[in-house]
Amino acid sequence: MKVLKYIAIILVVLIIGFLLLGLLKPEVSYDCEIAVDKPLAEVWAVTQDEAKMSEWLPGFQKVEHVSGTPGTVGAVSNVYFITDGQEMVIQETITNIVPNESIEMTFTSDFMDMDYKLNMTPVDGKTKITSSTIAKGNGILSKSIMAFSGSAIKAQEETNLVNLKKTIEENTKDYFPVEESIIEVPVESE
Repeated sequence: MKVLKYIAIILVVLIIGFLLLGLLKPEVSYDCEIAVDKPLAEVWAVTQDEAKMSEWLPGFQKVEHVSGTPGTVGAVSNVYFITDGQEMVIQETITNIVPNESIEMTFTSDFMDMDYKLNMTPVDGKTKITSSTIAKGNGILSKSIMAFSGSAIKAQEETNLVNLKKTIEENTKDYFPVEESIIEVPVESE
């Protein structure tokens, strides 16, 4: 009986410690960076192309516009993912956007809220992409899980950026077609 009592005490201490971790570290923040061998305008266009999102965001299914003007500050969309066979919906709100430079968004789900910024800078014909994230769990259990798995969450963002780099560098879609104009050449009469 004493052994069960000690096991119960140890379990209670571990559970309390786990929950305290979420109170002591209620948010996770991290930055990631990658260089892409394409010009800034094309990098921006690919990141804003919903048709390309499934190529770099694992489990991405679709974006459903909710309110505001798409692609502008205040626009709200539901972003659908399939994760471990389950559908997950994250609400995205654009909080700031500077075309060909940066976009800031908040993501809200049952599990967590996230402030996210994606920044792009031209560097010697290439583009440097940086992301900054602050994620906060919604509830004591999710805060504890976030605090415990912060490095895994950052690793997922690094994977997303590697996938984005590949998607951009393998892009064949022409986002900036140039219309050919017909030049009429005067015909000389004999």
